[in-house]
Amino acid sequence: MKSDFLLAITQLSAEKNLPKEVVLAAVETALVSAYKKDNFAVSQNVSVRINPGTGKVTVWAEKSVVEKPEDTRREISLEEAQRLKPEVEIEDTVMVEVTPANAGRIAAQTAKQVILQRLHEAEHSAIIEEFTDKEGDIVTGMVQRIEPRQTLIDLGRTEAVLPASEQVTSERYRVGQRLKVYLYEVAQTARGPKVVVSRSHPDLLRRLLELEVPEIANGTVELKSIAREAGSRSKIAVASRQPGIDPVGCCVGLRGIRIQNIVNELNGERIDVVLWEPNLSAFIANALSPAQVVHVELNETEEAATVVVPDKQLSLAIGKEGQNVRLAAKLTGWRIDIKSASKAEIERAEVETQKAEEVKPPAELEEEILTGEELAPEMPEAEEPALAATEVTETEADAELLPSLDSEFAPPVAPEPEVDEKARLRFVEDIMPTKPVPKSKQRKKKGTREREETGEGTRRRKRREQEIKIDEEEY
Repeated sequence: MKSDFLLAITQLSAEKNLPKEVVLAAVETALVSAYKKDNFAVSQNVSVRINPGTGKVTVWAEKSVVEKPEDTRREISLEEAQRLKPEVEIEDTVMVEVTPANAGRIAAQTAKQVILQRLHEAEHSAIIEEFTDKEGDIVTGMVQRIEPRQTLIDLGRTEAVLPASEQVTSERYRVGQRLKVYLYEVAQTARGPKVVVSRSHPDLLRRLLELEVPEIANGTVELKSIAREAGSRSKIAVASRQPGIDPVGCCVGLRGIRIQNIVNELNGERIDVVLWEPNLSAFIANALSPAQVVHVELNETEEAATVVVPDKQLSLAIGKEGQNVRLAAKLTGWRIDIKSASKAEIERAEVETQKAEEVKPPAELEEEILTGEELAPEMPEAEEPALAATEVTETEADAELLPSLDSEFAPPVAPEPEVDEKARLRFVEDIMPTKPVPKSKQRKKKGTREREETGEGTRRRKRREQEIKIDEEEY
């Protein structure tokens, strides 16, 4: 019987992955609760001891020493107490062995429940102690169940929760898949310990680098800062603590084997390894790699930097949807504004022209003052409109007087010479006899008359009469 009892305790400790002493303490607490229901008072101090070698169970109860005991469960006579402990006196307390022969059914059921409860509590405390030491480290688990808002990861002794906020949007998990996760938080709740893991935390990349790169693990190469957009792209800044060691080459490895292992673990996430520099301008230029930087201007009061890049490198420096410059800003901790070289040159020229207009040299100011003094006496030009008006009136008056003056002082007009009537016969129509005109020509003449009446004929007729008069004057 005793060997069966010890065998059961050993098997229980192996199943629950608990020490044997913890299981024995849980059974002792359960037996105390069971014996109190049948043989002892509720407030009486009772303890149970189990011999780990033999498995013998003994029950001890605390009793008060009196001359004549009335309640044998709580009191003991002085004579019996002195047999156990000779120096005992009245009103003292002694521990007396009162192991019952057996326990009832209700007591056995109570003991079972207490044992299970104590074992659960011991298991929870052991889980918290184990995973609290691993908090902030990488653990390996298997996907056990996928739910809409979370994924449960089996870590062996417990289940970890992978919330949707800590998942990578580009990753698709399946049941039975093994994952390396970052142990984010361990907390004690009413339902037991709660273990929260993450796949998108930046420290996951840090721990993977420590596992893959021995120089980072032993402190030869230092990780200065990490900027990560989980599932897409990450940037890390590294520096060497020992001269002669290339920190970027140590992280990349021979033919990129080290960084490629990390990329495969993160399902193809791009990782840029840049060199950390104590000079902030050089560090910002390195953080924007693979883009080339022409110039960096720092504004320390606002912690902002203006970076000038070649025109062809502008899109590369900004990155897809601004990802490259956003990660560089997270990596350096400064706000970064990127400009092309042509735009920066135009802005600089505009600023120089504005400064030249606002602040002129003293020589130019003296010339302007002198020229202003020279031009000052020539101001009365506003009276010119009045003079012009008087001139117009005088010319109009002179025009009115001209006809009278011409009539008085004009030379005498010579009489027109007499012209012979025969000389006036110039056209053939005047000499030749008239012939009857056909109807078609009459119609044409009517058309010409109409045109003449409309205006063309009158103009031609006037021109013709003027030519005749000129010929008559010649004759």
